[in-house]
Amino acid sequence: MAKKKRKVPAMNATSSADIAFMLLIFFLITTSMDTDKGLARRLPQPVPKDQKQDEETEIKKRNLLVVLINSSNQVSCGGEPIEIKQLKDKVKEFIENSYNDEHKPERVEVDVPFFGKMQVTKNHVISLQNDRGTEYQSYISVQNELAKAYNELRDEVSKQKFGKTFAELEEEQQSAVKMIYPQKISEAEPKNYGGKK
Repeated sequence: MAKKKRKVPAMNATSSADIAFMLLIFFLITTSMDTDKGLARRLPQPVPKDQKQDEETEIKKRNLLVVLINSSNQVSCGGEPIEIKQLKDKVKEFIENSYNDEHKPERVEVDVPFFGKMQVTKNHVISLQNDRGTEYQSYISVQNELAKAYNELRDEVSKQKFGKTFAELEEEQQSAVKMIYPQKISEAEPKNYGGKK
C-alpha cells in the first residue's frame, strides 16, 4: 500500500507585517534619543550705517568681569581659578554689587516702571572667553551658570515686588525687571590660551 504524502500546512504570513509594525512602534516609543542642546541668544542690532565699524564701546575696568575657560576646561573668574559650580554665585555678586564696592560695577540711578528710582549696575559686562581647545560641554556648562545667575537675580526681585517668578510675570513687568538686571554677556572669539592659568 502506497503512503500518502502529508501536506505541510502553509504559514499564514498576513499578520507578520502587523507584528513587525507593532514592534517598531513599541521600540520607537520606549527608546530615548539624545536631543540637541543649544543656547537661546538674541543677536545684537545691526550697526547703524553712519557709525564706523571699528568703533568700540569703552568699558570701565570695574564694570567688566572676565570669565575664561582654558584648553584644560579650567575656569577662572576675574583672574581667580574657580570651580564651575561656584561661578553662578560669583557672577550674581558681581552683577548685584549690593554694597557698592569700588571693584565691582558702578551703580547708576534709573527710573524703573513699577519700581521707581533704583540704583542698578546697568553698565556691567560679563566677558566670556574660551580657548580653541575648550570642550563644548564645558562651554555649555559655563553658559548655563551665567544664565542661572541672571535668572535667580530676576526671580528674587520679581518675587519681592510681584510675588511671582520672573517667568510668571506679564511682558511689561518682565521688561521692568530686565532694566534692573539686563543680561550683558559678551563672547570673544576663541584663542589659544593654553592649559595653565
